Amino acid sequence: MTERTRHQEKIIKNYYENRDSIGLQKAMEAVTELYLSEGKKRAQVWKRLTSHLAKIGLKEEQIAQLQEDDNPEQLAKLLEKYV
Repeated sequence: MTERTRHQEKIIKNYYENRDSIGLQKAMEAVTELYLSEGKKRAQVWKRLTSHLAKIGLKEEQIAQLQEDDNPEQLAKLLEKYV
């Protein structure tokens, strides 16, 4: 296995330090897509969205309930608390 350069190490470190904020940004983008999608596309958006919600620290039960409700407006209000 090759060693990483100092620059690569810094990039990796910054990614993991900012993982929750990256997840929040991606989740907010997915909520926008959720408003506009239907059918299979909506299921794909939810699949991505669940992983982003987990990264910002939501519990699996809460994520499952949000997915069951399938209400983008409720989800957007929830994400506002994390901003």
